[in-house]
Amino acid sequence: MSDKPISKGQLRRNTIMQILKQNGRIALQDILQQFQCSEATARRDLDVLAEQASVIRTIGGAVYDGLSSVREVSFAEKTDISWLEKEAIAAKAVTLIEEGDIVGLSGGTTTYLIAKGLKHMQGITVVTNAVNIAMELSDAEDIQVVLTGGIMRKKSFELCGPLAVQMVEALHINKMFLGIDGLSAAHGISTYSELEAQIAKTLMSRSAHTYAVFDATKVGRSSLFSIAPLSALYACVTNEISDKMLAASLEEHQIQVYLASTTTS
Repeated sequence: MSDKPISKGQLRRNTIMQILKQNGRIALQDILQQFQCSEATARRDLDVLAEQASVIRTIGGAVYDGLSSVREVSFAEKTDISWLEKEAIAAKAVTLIEEGDIVGLSGGTTTYLIAKGLKHMQGITVVTNAVNIAMELSDAEDIQVVLTGGIMRKKSFELCGPLAVQMVEALHINKMFLGIDGLSAAHGISTYSELEAQIAKTLMSRSAHTYAVFDATKVGRSSLFSIAPLSALYACVTNEISDKMLAASLEEHQIQVYLASTTTS
């Protein structure tokens, strides 16, 4: 009994994967030129590889992420990770918000929990690029919600792209609460998505103070796309910072650290 022959498409994807492992990245135009295929076919190949292997889709192609310690998971999957800690972090963050504040919330499970905690407050405006956060606050009568435009990323519900950036550039935010995928002394704050890194940078640039909100699983890790160095932060809200080098760097840059406790007395 003979094995089923490998299809032309699978052979092409195997070659693309070899290039990614050798070079770390590949551009869409490179695929078009090397394989003489349509742009739709090239994009479909990259989408297939992104689902099956350690490949991350970018705006103009893909990168290989086989050695990365931070992998992107969906919003639903994230709700199973450190949920009690995230609730405590969100509760601590809410205590830092006052009436009259213009509050920025990026996408993420912790920022979503911050939104839930804000619903009882009055006289604040929330700027967000996350569709699920805007929906969560839609029935809060005393909170004004500003939702950016853009293209929605299904894993995070964040609106990204040029339209989102253009709208955010016209806004002023007092306190920006930013969800992140990684935080390290060497590489600052980072995220898994190129598009989310871009909108996060813009949100930070329009904010007086940026608070990174994250649980201990993000500490000491670096995701693929850089958002900003540690020095760009005003404060961190987390449950633990066990990385001594990171703790020293935060102290050196005079970045306030707010620690949330999950214990009850």
